Amino acid sequence: MSQLLDAQPTDNAPASISNNPTVIQIQGLNKWYGEYHALRDINLEVRQGERIVLCGPSGSGKSTLIRCINQLEAAEKGSILIDGVNVIQQNAQSVQTLRNVGMVFQHFNLFPHMSVLENCTLAPMSVKGLSRAQAEAEARKLLEKVGMSSHAEKYPTQLSGGQQQRVAIARTLCMDPKIILFDEPTAALDPEMVKEVLDVMVKLASSGITMLCVTHEMGFAKQMAERVLFMDQGSILENCSPAEFFAAPKTERARNFLQQIL
Repeated sequence: MSQLLDAQPTDNAPASISNNPTVIQIQGLNKWYGEYHALRDINLEVRQGERIVLCGPSGSGKSTLIRCINQLEAAEKGSILIDGVNVIQQNAQSVQTLRNVGMVFQHFNLFPHMSVLENCTLAPMSVKGLSRAQAEAEARKLLEKVGMSSHAEKYPTQLSGGQQQRVAIARTLCMDPKIILFDEPTAALDPEMVKEVLDVMVKLASSGITMLCVTHEMGFAKQMAERVLFMDQGSILENCSPAEFFAAPKTERARNFLQQIL
């Protein structure tokens, strides 16, 4: 996994992606919170190595969708297949499959009583069964890749927000995921800290790992996404390339959104 962040940026839409196998297939997904219909008949296919940005107004269902993918939220209707396994059906096979899905949260979610290194080695040791020496060796490699190796013995409260988020990315990579979900990874950061996190994500996006990222960073979407999904009121209204989305969105709702944020 440590070689992931060595890759150089690639073109936004490599031809090889279209020939890659489907790793996520969502059909007829619906989610309610009481009477509130948060996701409405979501259908989506994601290919191996694809980089997708989800954008839209607050409350449009973006975060709910990716949280349903890794089963932090339970959908009431529909299916989510990851490598052909319906992860909504909670069983040993779905649990094993979900171990291949990493998540980077808006608020870092690092354990404050553990050092940076301990945060990165906990899951590989407890879930993957790595020895402490193996887990620490891999963690140190990945912390170096995200520019945090010199902070390995520090605690989260000793780090800036941008540094904590880079540690959170390294921690996710320590589990060697096939898919990484990002839930507004820069939203909680001061503006001057955003670039350092986005730089790490750009390197990661060039590595070939499958990425779904909820973000309002439209520069990142233009630079690294192969597809943009625009959501509103629980539905996907636009599903197209960044060039199409930013130049000629098909819906008035997307046009209004872009006028407000660009």
